[in-house]
Amino acid sequence: MKAIMITKERGPQISRHVYGHFSEHLGRCIYNGGYWVGEDSPIPNVRGIRSDIVEAMKAIRVPNIRWPGGCFADDYHWRDAVGPREERTPIVNVHWGGVLENNHFGTHEFMDLCEQIGCEPYICGNVGSGTVREMRDWVEYLSDDGQSPMAQLRRKNGRDRAWKIHMFGVGNENWGCGGFMTAEQYAMEFRKYATYIKNYEVMGKMNWWEAPDILKIAGGANAENTEWLEVLMRSVPSSLMKGVSVHCYVKPGEESSGTSFSDDSWYQTAVNTLKKEDAFLENLKIMDRYDPEKKVIMAVDEWGIWVDNEPGTNPGFLYQQNTMRSALCAALMLHIFHRHADRIRLANLAQTINVLQSILLTEGDRIVKTPTWHVFDLFKGHQDAESLMTVWENGPDIIEKGLPHVELSASVKEGRMTVTLVNLSTETNADIDIEVPDALPASASGRVLAGRPCDHNTFDDPEKVHSVPLEGIHANGHTLSVTLPPCAVAALDIALA
Repeated sequence: MKAIMITKERGPQISRHVYGHFSEHLGRCIYNGGYWVGEDSPIPNVRGIRSDIVEAMKAIRVPNIRWPGGCFADDYHWRDAVGPREERTPIVNVHWGGVLENNHFGTHEFMDLCEQIGCEPYICGNVGSGTVREMRDWVEYLSDDGQSPMAQLRRKNGRDRAWKIHMFGVGNENWGCGGFMTAEQYAMEFRKYATYIKNYEVMGKMNWWEAPDILKIAGGANAENTEWLEVLMRSVPSSLMKGVSVHCYVKPGEESSGTSFSDDSWYQTAVNTLKKEDAFLENLKIMDRYDPEKKVIMAVDEWGIWVDNEPGTNPGFLYQQNTMRSALCAALMLHIFHRHADRIRLANLAQTINVLQSILLTEGDRIVKTPTWHVFDLFKGHQDAESLMTVWENGPDIIEKGLPHVELSASVKEGRMTVTLVNLSTETNADIDIEVPDALPASASGRVLAGRPCDHNTFDDPEKVHSVPLEGIHANGHTLSVTLPPCAVAALDIALA
């Protein structure tokens, strides 16, 4: 039996926004089974937006969605996708499959989606092929309640009230698909573009230099490319740049397909995932050096495991199955975000529906909640909770490849403690004593998600992997004892006396 102590020492708040999602115009995320089915579809919808997707995202309290890309963002011209749908200008998706999109899902539809879910929009603007004026006008169109030309155009297109915009990304991966810029070149472009992203919500109510700003997020690089971040932190003042994105994709261990691989492949995937924390730490050191007051957030606005595409699918659509391995990887990454919650305050899993590490898969009118969806469901108690210090008694047990047997995170909010645990072993149970020396657990319940690493849900067997009540939670004074099955993710909900 291994003991872990959860102390009263509280860390930073775990922002709910690290539980965000990323939805790009890619494959079948938006069209062809994604969010947009149109008002005339036999699939239940509200104003053309698929209802079962909305309900599944509401259930896990999705706090924000990043849209429209990704690489697609830097070839997206927002004016082509507003106004009467039959008059909208189609676009060829040059990045993902070369398909022709009719632009029926544009600004109004995306903002309607966010309102139906009850989440915030995180919009990514076009730097690569756009202009400063185009981005400036989009912000005005979205957020000005006055009589500006863009506000009047929005009203003409059917929306009277402005929307609230608190997060805006200035380009995406501009070192690559967003323009193949140097870091120095992009830093200058960011300074120019960001200057014209104004907070129309407070305009006229106070001096512009005193007004709270929109969270302007610079397009960053992959976590291992610290040179790009160094240039941005050195070249752009924190008064202008409120956040920097970092992208983080985990490479799995060797596999023959996305759903057929060895236990050793899972263990290597776990190693690869936990190593990402070292890459984050290198980035955080740079940010701390230039911004010791932590005014600039790190936005991990693309993250997830990237496995083989499903056989027989369009290679440009990135349709991948989602296994228990994917779920375990997601849990480990979320724990990393918790440990660095003072700086990592926004994150977006890539991508929501039918693309990469999806939380949802669709086929016609059928929908599957993937194992990763269940992790987000288990972890939702951490949203906006204060992180808690955890200490292993004599350290955690070690299993294959030097991995910890169990990995965990704890937080507290409104007299309730959430503890999430991951048993990385595919073979052995994990017996854990959780000591809460500074509070007395009044009651405790839990749920657990478990299965073999290759296990996954299909349209014929959509409940093969799902969470169930965690039985056998024993309380003895300040100590709770639990047993985790192999290859499992669990969440405890503890009421404190």
